[in-house]
Amino acid sequence: MEAYPSELLLIAFVAMLAPLLAELPTGFRLPVVVLEIILGIIIGPHMLHLAAPEGMVGTLAELGLTFLLFMVGLEIDFDKIRGRPAALAIGGWFLSLLAAMACMSVFSMIGLIQAPPLLAAVALSTTALGVLAPILRDRGELDSDFGTYMVAAAAAGEFGPLMIISLLLIPAHDTFLHGLFMVTFIIIAFIAANLALNARSTRLIEMMKRTMQSSGQLPVRICILLQILFVALAAEFGLNIVMGAFAAGMVAGLVVKGKQGELLLQKLDAIGYGFLIPIFFIVAGMNFDVSALWSAPLAPVQVALLSGLLVLVRGVPLVLYKKELTPDEQLPFAFYSATGLPLIVIISEIGVSSGLMRPDRAAILVSAGMVSILLFPVLAVKLRGKFSLPWRT
Repeated sequence: MEAYPSELLLIAFVAMLAPLLAELPTGFRLPVVVLEIILGIIIGPHMLHLAAPEGMVGTLAELGLTFLLFMVGLEIDFDKIRGRPAALAIGGWFLSLLAAMACMSVFSMIGLIQAPPLLAAVALSTTALGVLAPILRDRGELDSDFGTYMVAAAAAGEFGPLMIISLLLIPAHDTFLHGLFMVTFIIIAFIAANLALNARSTRLIEMMKRTMQSSGQLPVRICILLQILFVALAAEFGLNIVMGAFAAGMVAGLVVKGKQGELLLQKLDAIGYGFLIPIFFIVAGMNFDVSALWSAPLAPVQVALLSGLLVLVRGVPLVLYKKELTPDEQLPFAFYSATGLPLIVIISEIGVSSGLMRPDRAAILVSAGMVSILLFPVLAVKLRGKFSLPWRT
């Protein structure tokens, strides 16, 4: 039996400390997510060497990532973002991808940033929906008009790159077989969604309510089973597990909408944001190698340039939002949209493992992603000027 890792005690302490620090009476409060990552960097193997993201800690972090995307899929109101928000988000993401490919082709030719243009362009066009959703939610903006357009844009920035990664960059199977697996997964998701819609009978809801208050906790267990099932299916089909977790959340969200699902959402919220999700963000900080910022003479310049490109590339779609966003909302929208890390890490790992990208180049790309996740949400929140809203504790 594996020894109970002492690192878990430190991570649990850090997870408790982050929301406490966020509540300090200062002029500006950092998002809890950002504090968790910063504290993870401090205690990690690249700074104080107090904890390592290995064994049980690493497994819990992976569970935290899947639970985070499950909660995002569960909470997104697709009825609200469909139509114009979704159309603008998809069109905006394609604009971002084209702008990123143009920029990376130029920088690659002149040798300033040496990375495969397509690989780097996909990374630059990402948005960390799982990071932004908790921040918008804590600030009370998730259900606002701004939040609706932001969530739609973030969803496109998360799953547009995922589709390209799954179809073109992950050589799990030959092209035809891989495409067939993806179509099969989508069909399974649609079947599950249809079953979920037809399962909202009064009798079933009453049974769920009854077991919710017992030790059985049947609705909670069904949601966790659904999440693990879709993640396992995605992994078996050679897709990214993020797609499986998000699809599971969307399916579960069809059942738990309305007042009947409020208690279930609260319980899942406690499991996710009270336990698993903070571990993911803390371990993400622990994995960040700070020395990559000065690993080469031009590394700081390249990190700064890539960070600026993230804002530029994800800010290009603002030309489509002139009627939807006020001038004061446009720059925060760009900073939020440019926040990316999880997919940048995944894309970098794919590049290194396939021989398309050198490890030092991948480290610089990840460093830019880490800068974006630490800095851009803070700048967006500051520009929004809503410091008095409560944060999650």
